[in-house]
Amino acid sequence: AECLLTPFVFFSVLGALSAAGEVFVAKVGEKVTLKCGVSSYRRSLQWHHGADLLFSVYHIGFPRKGAAELVQRSVVRQTNLEISSVRETDAGRFTCSADGTRHEHTLSLFSVSVSVTPSADLLLGSEATLQCDVKGVIEGCEVKWRSPNVDSPEWSPTAQLKPVTSSHNGTWQCIITCGSNQLSEHLTIKVQGNTQILEMKTPVFHCDQKKNKRVFSFPEPPPTTSTTASLCSSKDSPKTIFAIVCSVLLSYFLL
Repeated sequence: AECLLTPFVFFSVLGALSAAGEVFVAKVGEKVTLKCGVSSYRRSLQWHHGADLLFSVYHIGFPRKGAAELVQRSVVRQTNLEISSVRETDAGRFTCSADGTRHEHTLSLFSVSVSVTPSADLLLGSEATLQCDVKGVIEGCEVKWRSPNVDSPEWSPTAQLKPVTSSHNGTWQCIITCGSNQLSEHLTIKVQGNTQILEMKTPVFHCDQKKNKRVFSFPEPPPTTSTTASLCSSKDSPKTIFAIVCSVLLSYFLL
């Protein structure tokens, strides 16, 4: 029968295996340090990748290097193996032998790609989608977004911003967690918006002498001169003035 392991069981098994060997997690293109499992040795130390010899170090004599391409990007520091510019082909089994005692480890590699649609420059009130694609995730690993907003820090691998707000502005992190190992990829979003506040201006009434009718405008600065015509009269009744103001305001909001 097929046996399905829950994340809790998976991590428990991983912890049990770590007594004999360790699972190292790294992101493609970065540097990773593989720990041998011992801090010192008396006679000899060897590192293998699969069946390929990488390094053979002796207390007496010169160290010997293997012919694998990985050797060109690796160095032994004390008992640990440091690999630079990790490639997908570097994944797999590594064996550290110190004075004849073997310590087998595993290197798992991720390739992480982050993106935002439609672009990293967003407008307030618009919509956007953040995507974190991880290639090579093993069972039990968790992928999530961490936002710059402390009030809602965690999002799913596909984050829907509906609508975009000022709290979305800043650096987002796609975090991959596998047991005690954690990797991240960053994405910066810039939220832009019109922060200008429309100012309500009082309409200024004046008279067009040529057309012999009342007109209004919203000047800035307000006019300093006034003209009169036959339709401009201080005898306008309050009801007439109220009707004109209502008409003006209605026209302003319908523009």
